[in-house]
Amino acid sequence: MITMIGSLKGGSGKSTLTFNLAIWLIHANKRVMVVDADPQATLSDVADVRREEGFQPPLEVRGGSALNDRPLMKEYDETLIDVGTADIEAVKRAIGIADRIIVPVPPSQADIWSTQRFIRFVESVASGRSRPEIVGFINRADTHRAIRESDEAAAALVSLPGIHYLKPRLAQRTAYRRSFSEGLAVFELEPRGKGTREWHALAAALYPEVV
Repeated sequence: MITMIGSLKGGSGKSTLTFNLAIWLIHANKRVMVVDADPQATLSDVADVRREEGFQPPLEVRGGSALNDRPLMKEYDETLIDVGTADIEAVKRAIGIADRIIVPVPPSQADIWSTQRFIRFVESVASGRSRPEIVGFINRADTHRAIRESDEAAAALVSLPGIHYLKPRLAQRTAYRRSFSEGLAVFELEPRGKGTREWHALAAALYPEVV
């Protein structure tokens, strides 16, 4: 499967999600191709950190030119594409080859509006071909029970046409930032942590055939 991780807004956690998914799938003995089509190259940077630190398994990341080699992608069990809106043509190419698009949605009304626009954008780009499935989940959710913004954003996301809502959430935790900066997946850094439990729930929802 070719999976694009995308949205129209920066800072939604696309690279962190892509990185953790890639390492998780590799641990599951899947052959994974990772494409960093974001001009910021954050995913490539964290792969470099992982290699320099000697963490296993290693992660190989290809540049945006790999978007032109769909036959190569089909040789892998899973392909993950991280794209940034700074290169809108790369976003369009990724939509054109993706089987599925995962949208991490931070809990704010602005991000719900942005997700709605992104769904319309995908529909316009994919016109004339089978539209990729779009799935979304709440990322960087509130951890305090008294704050209801995450629940409100989830309710709004459920009601959006054209996107399949996934119930598992990733909360706003330092474990995700810290692990990413160190070149580790969150479940490698804190195997028994809350972030890891959240992660496994999301990964199981995204890849039920793996678990």
